[in-house]
Amino acid sequence: MTALSTLAKEAQGCQRCDLYRNATQTVFGSGSTKAWLMMVGEQPGDQEDRAGEPFVGPAGRLLDKALAAADIDRERVYVTNAVKHFKFEQRSKRRIHKAPSRTEVVACRPWLLAEMNVISPDVVVLLGATAKSLMGNDFRLPSERDKAELDVDPQVVAAMHPSAILRGPPRDRDKAFDALVADLRVAAALG
Repeated sequence: MTALSTLAKEAQGCQRCDLYRNATQTVFGSGSTKAWLMMVGEQPGDQEDRAGEPFVGPAGRLLDKALAAADIDRERVYVTNAVKHFKFEQRSKRRIHKAPSRTEVVACRPWLLAEMNVISPDVVVLLGATAKSLMGNDFRLPSERDKAELDVDPQVVAAMHPSAILRGPPRDRDKAFDALVADLRVAAALG
């Protein structure tokens, strides 16, 4: 058993915050254990919670498209989330995404740092609200994307989350997608 699979197994029983109570399962990261690039989203969505894999829903498909447009081999990338359980509000039959609190992000931070330690990526891309949650409440995208630093070794790039592109006005989606691809190209140049 690898260090990463051991961590993933340990995370399955995580009760560091109350999110485990309503989520279907813990959604740990996935991808190459020798990845040069780690992508960190905010939390699993509805489809990820049901599948047990990160970035498998619409945002994941858009991320895959952006990685391809930036000439980044998806097989050499590790994807994960800052929070490992899906936080949602039940509305009729739908489970609607609810942003995790700072306390929930902090509760999951040891898992993320452990993943970073095992993967040891050259570059970490913080996607959307994750940048704010990991960098502090004063951090703003897009104006501060070049100021992202964590107390870990890899280079850090902040970028728009693919789900924000999908939720944005249709007239702005192409421009937002191009900005995501540009940020991924910056990450690729650092790697």
